[in-house]
Amino acid sequence: MNIERFEKAAFVVIGKKGSTLDGAGFIQRLWDDANSHFGEVQHLAKRDEKGNLIGIWGAMSDFSGSFLPWEDFRNGLYLAGAECRDDAEAPEGWTKWVVPGYEYLCVEREADDTFSQAIKYLGEHHIPLVGAVHDFTDPKTGKSYMYFPVRRL
Repeated sequence: MNIERFEKAAFVVIGKKGSTLDGAGFIQRLWDDANSHFGEVQHLAKRDEKGNLIGIWGAMSDFSGSFLPWEDFRNGLYLAGAECRDDAEAPEGWTKWVVPGYEYLCVEREADDTFSQAIKYLGEHHIPLVGAVHDFTDPKTGKSYMYFPVRRL
């Protein structure tokens, strides 16, 4: 498991919001909804100098919206969307979250047990998890990562 440590300042994600209370398969339904209506928010998305999207996020939070870890790592909120400009406003039917800045441990999602292996690593190294874990897909490479917040900025 390759782990990279870095800081990321607060950032905006605009996406489709749901929760574990929505039942099995809710995350895939959110992504289907977000992808099929992406044209409504594509003009708000952050892009690099070549015009490529900066990031696709599965941002997570506890039910209070405080970006704390999911209850028992099983129950919480999920926002399927894109990283957007700080001044962007979410259109009707979309939700804007300002994800706080954190120092993250970033782990490439190489297997189904990536999350459990990373949580084990944190425990073995006495590194506290201080916020909800986020899914990130790099549009340039198509690779998926998990971002584990270990210190709030």
